[in-house]
Amino acid sequence: MGYKNGKDVLPCELLQELQKYIQGELIYIPKQGNVRAGWGENNGTRQQIRRRNMEIHRLYTRGMRIRDLVSRYHLSEDSIRKIIVKVSREQAYL
Repeated sequence: MGYKNGKDVLPCELLQELQKYIQGELIYIPKQGNVRAGWGENNGTRQQIRRRNMEIHRLYTRGMRIRDLVSRYHLSEDSIRKIIVKVSREQAYL
């Protein structure tokens, strides 16, 4: 989300109308409709976590112990178990 100066992008009449309600402060103008990206889609975080989870599952299926995965990825044992179960289920549907 970028900052734009209202006097550079708005018609003079609209700027004056907005100034009746708000003076010199930032205002967020949302996109029209439901055109929103999902969490992590724009910056690649979702893909990074998916790759990490696939790697955790692959290492587990190749014999790495959960306690070693906990140390390697700095996640709780419960989180590692949830990731393994989730990826296993996803792969079962492929």
